Amino acid sequence: MTGGAPPNLVAVGDNCLDVYLNKDLLTVGGNALNVAVQWRRNGWSARYFGAVGDDPEGEITLREIETAGLSRNDVEMISGDTAVTLLRDQSGDRTFLFESFGVGENYMPAPRNWQVISKADWVHLGTNANEDLVRRLVRERVPFSLDVSTAHLALPLEGVPLVFASGPDEPSVPVEPLMTALRSAGARQVVLTCGSRGAYFGDSQGVRHVEASPTAVVDTCGAGDSFIATFITAFCFAGLDADDAMRKASLDASRTCTHLGGFPQEPRPIPDWLPLKYADVINRETRV
Repeated sequence: MTGGAPPNLVAVGDNCLDVYLNKDLLTVGGNALNVAVQWRRNGWSARYFGAVGDDPEGEITLREIETAGLSRNDVEMISGDTAVTLLRDQSGDRTFLFESFGVGENYMPAPRNWQVISKADWVHLGTNANEDLVRRLVRERVPFSLDVSTAHLALPLEGVPLVFASGPDEPSVPVEPLMTALRSAGARQVVLTCGSRGAYFGDSQGVRHVEASPTAVVDTCGAGDSFIATFITAFCFAGLDADDAMRKASLDASRTCTHLGGFPQEPRPIPDWLPLKYADVINRETRV
């Protein structure tokens, strides 16, 4: 789609606090939120729909959403916990200690938000999407993409226009079996991001590959989300073919690796109450 009014883009699903215990810092992220923020940063019209808990973590997330230029009013506050990931980072390599999806798990938008989502020019569903929402988008023929991450076949893929998945980064492991499995499950087009190995695009015409863009890695968090955001706009709206869209997306992903967190933000010190809330997890990890 080229020319005319700018497309309305919507990301739906996960957000979280990424808590870097060994750096005493936290950032706000999550696949769907990262994609929406990158769209905004790249000058596209975008909205983000998701859920946070009625806890201090939720307020931190909402403040960062506002700072990024998105509306906190599009985010539903639900009684419970906001999603949190506890991790340690060493030279850009992350070790996950604990991950809670909180109230955003299996998120289904409220009817008022569905009215916006159903009329969007493109919708991206983050990881751990609600399978009923996937089926509804297919049934109502809303153009959308889905990030299945490493849970490749956990969601219904029949009729999904575009699927993103994490593929093998070891060169000796072929990508064709995974590509075939996702296409056989019903995905019309598939993009596999394979770390330093690059990215692959597959459709009914075959499989294409582009190399990764080299970069000095500070943190890989959100690199795949930047790739997704740029690929969608380049391939679906800017008229680039799959190869050029992947190259452009790879460049943006490499830039995301140069800062802490899934998008540029001022990392916050970890508040005193947060380690206390997750003391059992942290103490258990320390004893190992």
